[in-house]
Amino acid sequence: MDFASAVKLTNKLLIAKQPDTFSSTWIHTQAPQVYRFLQRNVRTETGGIDWDRFTRALDRKLQRRWNGSRSGRPSKGAGDGKAVERILDRHRDKLYTFLSPQNADDEQARDMISIALVRSAQRGNADARREIIDLVQYTVDAWIEQDPKLSCWAGRDDVIQERIEGCIRCYRYSGTFIGYLFKTLEYAGRGLRTIVAFSLDDHLYSGKIRRIERFAHNTETA
Repeated sequence: MDFASAVKLTNKLLIAKQPDTFSSTWIHTQAPQVYRFLQRNVRTETGGIDWDRFTRALDRKLQRRWNGSRSGRPSKGAGDGKAVERILDRHRDKLYTFLSPQNADDEQARDMISIALVRSAQRGNADARREIIDLVQYTVDAWIEQDPKLSCWAGRDDVIQERIEGCIRCYRYSGTFIGYLFKTLEYAGRGLRTIVAFSLDDHLYSGKIRRIERFAHNTETA
């Protein structure tokens, strides 16, 4: 069995049995050969089965039924900075994708890196939390500059960080983390007014007076 056949068999079983939700236990029971393959060959940097990689390869409609466990207790090694190093070392040549992904393969690599760091952060690894916040900030900055739907977030760095942290806490298994973050900012940004920067040296009205002159006049007469 290889990865593609494991995905194909799981898709087939899910379509045939139509469970409302499925989990690692369901796969262990219904498709033990798939579970054994994943246990041997599809692992995270910290040693567990990489369920994110596997479930993301399933049919999109079936992904939504995944019910992965998310224990709120930190796991062994959750605070180990070496866990973050292992993730980054494995994907070092793809870190540029957070700033400037060139194609679909780059976007997929960015998803893999971000999800690995988010999972580690969710298990209590503060180093992973800081790293993913720093990396996705590059992505968010590019969105603000390039996408009109997110331009309203310009100049709101503190609020953006709060939104990123919220997404890290709440992200589950449906879709990509980067996509989840984008939609969160898009929806939360509706109704936000764009912050307009101006200089006190700007001219007003007909161009005969500067903003600083009007400001000084108002101050003197207040």
